[in-house]
Amino acid sequence: MKKAKRIFAIAGAALLAGLYLATLIFALIDHPAAFRCLKISIGFTILIPVLLWIFLAMFRYMENRKRQNTPEGP
Repeated sequence: MKKAKRIFAIAGAALLAGLYLATLIFALIDHPAAFRCLKISIGFTILIPVLLWIFLAMFRYMENRKRQNTPEGP
């Protein structure tokens, strides 16, 4: 589980850094489709951390549930 959490965290951080860069680029260029791309980029900048938080909460819930369902021993 720790490895999966680490992979999600690194992927999320890299994706967010890319989205921040894309947001900056879309805000600075003057192209007809730039405003639409800017709105999409800002939306994903908000959505990705929320999804990562949900995934991490789900992993935590599954880990706690697994601990409760395992027998204590003989």
